[in-house]
Amino acid sequence: MKSIESKELITAMEELEKERGMKKEYLLESLETALVTAYKRNFESAENVKVVIDANTGYIRVFSLKQVVEEVQDETLEISLEDARKEEKDANLGDTIEIEIIPRDFGRIAAQTAKQVIVQKIREAERNMVYTEYNDRKGEIVSGIVQKADGGTVVLDLGKLEGIMLVKDQIPTEQYKVNDKIRAYVLSVEKGIKGAPQVLVSRSHPDFVRKLFEFEIPEIYEGLIEIKSVARDPGSRSKVAVYSTNQDIDPVGSCVGQKGIRIQNIINELKGEKIDVIEWNEDPAIYVSAALLPAQVMAVDIKEEEKFAQVIVPDDQLSLAIGKSGQNARLAAKLTNWKIDIKSESQFRELLEKQQSEETEKEDNAEE
Repeated sequence: MKSIESKELITAMEELEKERGMKKEYLLESLETALVTAYKRNFESAENVKVVIDANTGYIRVFSLKQVVEEVQDETLEISLEDARKEEKDANLGDTIEIEIIPRDFGRIAAQTAKQVIVQKIREAERNMVYTEYNDRKGEIVSGIVQKADGGTVVLDLGKLEGIMLVKDQIPTEQYKVNDKIRAYVLSVEKGIKGAPQVLVSRSHPDFVRKLFEFEIPEIYEGLIEIKSVARDPGSRSKVAVYSTNQDIDPVGSCVGQKGIRIQNIINELKGEKIDVIEWNEDPAIYVSAALLPAQVMAVDIKEEEKFAQVIVPDDQLSLAIGKSGQNARLAAKLTNWKIDIKSESQFRELLEKQQSEETEKEDNAEE
């Protein structure tokens, strides 16, 4: 039954296969399934039908599927053995036979259905391509234009799709306005309710800082300098630990750049967020001391098993070492993954004197 332009259909499918990588067999199978649904809907039929499309000619055939029974109770689904053998000579009870039918005006329905299926599959293919493209960009930085910013979720136009930046992924000190062009870190790519992919992005994630360093510092991008750890209070302060196996390279100096130009570019992108760049060291005492910069450290006592560091600082450095609301100490602990207890020189001496006094008292009591 040439219910639609057969060659036109096959040609269209072959072009889609060539241009978009959509297999003709997959399209034919989808179309056959859609035609079964269209047949049942348009002819209000409860019978079991099967649609077959010839892959070479596009010729469409429609079959009614009936089970061979002794006594017919439902003519839409069953057929007697006598009638069945008129269609297939070797039919037996319990068999399901196919009877070709030529439904009136099915050509128009088939043409409409074919168009809908092809359009739908093209959309699906495009969505899948975009999903794959952005899924491969997970962990990278993308640029987008703010489409929606009302104090809640920010929506970005990334070109082919939308970027979603939830409140927790925004920098608290930043205000976003419609038509602003901003950069963000790709957290994940998810398929939305209607199948369209959505990109979840962040400006508050520590890895956003890590990626900005890769952009601005060629030695990091080339692998000459390694970022060992990043700790961040978004919008306020970040600490970045860097390291190089090459003794001729100053990892901190390379990141800061001449007259601070490299680090300033990153600070500008983060709208003034302060950044401490420190050198990673395998010696935890040295590493913890560096992590507490800009404070100066007098001594560090390490307890390896507990990953605990007791830090002594000059009296005038205590507030700097702890930082406003404990920020400096908190970020240092997060950066090093060590528990850090900070005491001033005076506090430490008082503690030692108290311990000595308690020990002396115990000895005196023991002698009595």
